[in-house]
Amino acid sequence: MDAMTTLLDVEDFLALHRLAVVGVSRNPKDFTRVLFRELVQRGFDAVPVNPGAREMEGVACFERLSDVTPPVEGVLLLTTPEVTAEVVRECASLGIHRVWMYRGGGKGAVNPAAIEFCARRGIKVVAGECPFMFLPEAAWIHRAHGFCRKLLGSYPR
Repeated sequence: MDAMTTLLDVEDFLALHRLAVVGVSRNPKDFTRVLFRELVQRGFDAVPVNPGAREMEGVACFERLSDVTPPVEGVLLLTTPEVTAEVVRECASLGIHRVWMYRGGGKGAVNPAAIEFCARRGIKVVAGECPFMFLPEAAWIHRAHGFCRKLLGSYPR
């Protein structure tokens, strides 16, 4: 978890309707696809962004964030930290002011330089969290993860 992320940041992001999901895998069994499907099933207007795919789960896929029309309100990054740095620059140029840098384990999409870049550009960042932990009525494993984080004091406040 990144100390900058608050529960209000998480709630504000999840209150958005139209989201670009950058880095969704072409593999339908990949965790990123599971997360994408969940967002769509929950009513988000989720738009997949992956230069190697034409569609994901029946939704048209875009090569770059700048190709997405109509524009999105926020961007969920399921990318490597290196790609995250590129995408946040694109977010700034497109006027997108909400970004979520996913992390379930390992580095995830979190990039400290990209977080600093966002701060300088007025882009709000959720850094180092898994959206599943904050979605109402998520599977028990995600609720358990959130409960453990609360016990350890590492859950956003």
